[in-house]
Amino acid sequence: MDVIELLPRLHLLRFPVGQAYLWHDPDTGTSTLIDAGPPGSDRPIADALTTLGRSPAAVRRIVLTHFHEDHVGGAAEFAALSGAEVLAHRLDAPVIRGELPGPPPVFEEWELPIHADVSKRLPLGDPVRPDRVTELSDGDVLDFGGGARIVHVPGHTEGSVAVHLPSYGVLFTGDAVAQGAGGVILGVFNVDRDRAVASFRRLAALDAELACFGHGDPVTAHASRVLANSADVHGPPRRP
Repeated sequence: MDVIELLPRLHLLRFPVGQAYLWHDPDTGTSTLIDAGPPGSDRPIADALTTLGRSPAAVRRIVLTHFHEDHVGGAAEFAALSGAEVLAHRLDAPVIRGELPGPPPVFEEWELPIHADVSKRLPLGDPVRPDRVTELSDGDVLDFGGGARIVHVPGHTEGSVAVHLPSYGVLFTGDAVAQGAGGVILGVFNVDRDRAVASFRRLAALDAELACFGHGDPVTAHASRVLANSADVHGPPRRP
C-alpha cells in the first residue's frame, strides 16, 4: 500500500485495487477514514497510521462511500482493531452488513474486460461484515473536517455518497467520479448510468479545490472547474 500526502492533514492510501483517504483534525487529535480498501487492509492502514505518528485508536469513524468490496473490505477488521464507528448511506448499509445482496452493475460492453481484470486482483472469499453500520442520509453533517457534508450520489450504487468539506474545499467522490487515462470521467460499473451522470453534475456544482476519487489520481487544484468541464451537456464520456 502506498501512502501519499495530499495536504498535511490528508493522505491518500493506495491499494492494489482502489484507494482510501485518511483525514486528520489536529485540534481534536482524531482522524477519519474515507473508505477502507479491500479485505486484509486493516493492518496496512494501521501501519500507515503508526508511520504518521498516530494510533489506530485515533480513527473515530470510517465513512464508506458505497458497498463494493474494494471500498468496504477492510472496514470490519479495521473497526475491530481501532474501535472506529462505521458509517454508510441507509440504502447501502444493509448490503454492507450482509443482510441483502448488492445489485450488480449494468455493464457496458467495454467495461467487461476491465471488471474481469479488477476481479482477479481482489482477495478471494467474502469480506468480514461489520456488526454495526450507522446509517446516513443526504445532507447529514459529520463532526470532522469543519463539518463534513454527506452528498447522496446514486447511480454507481443506490446508496453511493460523496463527502464534502466546504471549510477546506475538499471533495471525496467515491466511485461517482474517477480519473482515467484521458482525464476526469464518470465512474464505471454503474447500476444506472443516467442517475450516475446526474450525480456527477451535482458534484461538479459543489465548491471544491481538491477532488479525491476512489480510482485514479486526485485533482489537486480548481477541482470544481475540472469536474464542470467534464460534466458538459452531453454527460461525462463513456470510456476512460
